[in-house]
Amino acid sequence: MTSRALTVGFDLDMTLIDSRPGIHACYRALSARTGVAIDCDLVVTRLGPPLEEELVNWFPAEQVAAVADVYREMYPTHAITGTLALPGAREAVEAVHAAGGRAVVVTAKWEPNAKLHLEHLRIDADAVVGNLWAERKAEALREYGASVYVGDHTGDVRGARTADAYSVAVATGPCDAAELRAAGADVVLTDLTEFPDWLTAHTAR
Repeated sequence: MTSRALTVGFDLDMTLIDSRPGIHACYRALSARTGVAIDCDLVVTRLGPPLEEELVNWFPAEQVAAVADVYREMYPTHAITGTLALPGAREAVEAVHAAGGRAVVVTAKWEPNAKLHLEHLRIDADAVVGNLWAERKAEALREYGASVYVGDHTGDVRGARTADAYSVAVATGPCDAAELRAAGADVVLTDLTEFPDWLTAHTAR
């Protein structure tokens, strides 16, 4: 791998950003609006899969699509400003650029809201692709020629492996290091603060 060919994919929630406070606030607002009791503390312990997979725990299946639209509409008001960049997030993206590469965010989050997070937090991704989860993330990783994919969930590991990309996992989300290794991650980092040094060593091979 040469630096000119380098493209690194990053997951968003709990990889680049700690979206738990914002998502918690948005679910509280959704609960108030719909009158449906939602355990927001529980919801934020299992971020990663698509929104609809969480909503089905709280709403009848036939209502999920409509409620998802409501949630996404409310999201910019309730979830953006409360969300923080995770330690090392900006530096990880900057390390890719310093190596002459591109950083592409591939996430299950609705793409317009994903872009709002990155703009608000000034994380300078070269492209953002939303609405893809687990193995389907490989569609975007292949399209952009990503040789590395960084994520916090076993679904991210599956996406990387499906795309034949090197799977870098960070233990900052709902899956611990043992789960990530068992899912097939090529390397597990504590968090993104370790990523620039890892990337330097990886591209020097």
